Amino acid sequence: MTLIYTRSAKQSDLEVIMQIIQEAKNFLKDSGSSQWQGTYPDKTTIQDDIENGYGLVLIVDGQVAGYSAVITGIEPTYINIEGSWKNNKDVYATIHRMAISSKFRGMHLADKFLSNIISVKYAEGVRNFRIDTSRKNKIVQHIATSHNFEERGIIYVDEDPEDKSRLAYELNL
Repeated sequence: MTLIYTRSAKQSDLEVIMQIIQEAKNFLKDSGSSQWQGTYPDKTTIQDDIENGYGLVLIVDGQVAGYSAVITGIEPTYINIEGSWKNNKDVYATIHRMAISSKFRGMHLADKFLSNIISVKYAEGVRNFRIDTSRKNKIVQHIATSHNFEERGIIYVDEDPEDKSRLAYELNL
């Protein structure tokens, strides 16, 4: 039986996380997306995530198989949206930088990871979740909508010089 769980990321996970991020960058590039094709997310970003307690890792049979940053509070890029948020309360968790190792591709781990993230934050009292992705990232769009996230509009990011627009999704529990 495969043991799968989510825990806080540690600095000792950094090298494996960066390998997973690079694999995700390559996957996005191969799929024609401009998302993550610059320096973002870089090692400093991930180190900051871990130091601030935002980083979570998905563990599969003792190995780091996925990474995400989950930040509770105001996300500056979400303040201006072409569309509208259903819940405008200040308490929401934004799911950023989610990536699964290519070694574990095909195991539907992104579904499990997102479910775990929601459960962890729900236990902390969070009832509102947000995520965004490129129009070309059909995988994240599918994962979001299959977890009952609703598309709420378009937000804009700075790190993608080719396409700054992102589809924004929200889940209210």
